[in-house]
Amino acid sequence: MSARSVSVVPIQVPEALVASLVEWHGADGRVWADGLPALAAASADRWGLRLDGPPAHGVVGLVLPVRRADGSRAVLKLQRVDAETAGEPLALRAWNGRGAVRLLDHDPATGSMLLERLDPARSLLALPDDRAATRVIADLLAELTTCQAPPGLRTLAEIADGMLAEVPAARERLAGEADRRLLADLAAALHEVRPEPGDRLLHWDLHYGNVLAPPAPDPRAPWLAIDPKPLAGDPCFELLPALGNRWSDLTATGDLPRALRLRFDLLTDRLALDRPRAVRWTLARVLQNVLWDIADGESVIDGTHRTIAEALSGSRGGSGITRAGR
Repeated sequence: MSARSVSVVPIQVPEALVASLVEWHGADGRVWADGLPALAAASADRWGLRLDGPPAHGVVGLVLPVRRADGSRAVLKLQRVDAETAGEPLALRAWNGRGAVRLLDHDPATGSMLLERLDPARSLLALPDDRAATRVIADLLAELTTCQAPPGLRTLAEIADGMLAEVPAARERLAGEADRRLLADLAAALHEVRPEPGDRLLHWDLHYGNVLAPPAPDPRAPWLAIDPKPLAGDPCFELLPALGNRWSDLTATGDLPRALRLRFDLLTDRLALDRPRAVRWTLARVLQNVLWDIADGESVIDGTHRTIAEALSGSRGGSGITRAGR
């Protein structure tokens, strides 16, 4: 059976995506979800696309497998344009397929993107060897962060300043003194590195689920990154998603702090990062997650955040790190 035109086949927006959009964006999210079938049809007409399989989705975006007019496979990605997603086309163009999915076309008016199709069934979450999966992440980060950030992206400097401004109010919303001390330590680590925020192109969300394999052997790489939320900044800010993902693999070792430090060592060695600086920027990333939790109403710092912070900190202020094998 031939692939069908998106414009004449009604798109069923997954209910889980609608629920997620409402959770994140309220009534505006539902309105945007209601407009997805029309947006898909307009994008199909723009690029001459035919539907080629069932839809998939992330937290706030819809992905449709399609075929182009020449029969080649692609995916149509539809997502709300906001501060996090607006820079994705800029980043993908800058990488131009080196370590990341290739952008085939982009509609600035709607944010719709036409991307090369990877294999959604093969992500790093399914790679049995956790150490091998971490090496893949490290290799991709080493490739992606060689690129200087193009103009127009959010900057780590802006995000850092915003975090530091939130800390005093967030402190008042924490219930315990131990949590307030940890918040202060995380903020102190950020203060130390804030004067040099960096200018590399960061993915910002490179966890194991955001790494897919090409459908066939590819000379570029056996694995490619997808779904960046790009920033201009220091590569040391890129490590936390890989540290905290596949948590059960870490706990299964029986020595969670050591397992975290081993991951950290692998990442920093491959990226040739200054270790104390990487500790501080990673603690700043923990701070970002803690501030988000507090903004969502939490009054206690999540145990995972505390475990990562304490595993990496040579002292409460994050002044250094001891290599895991010593």
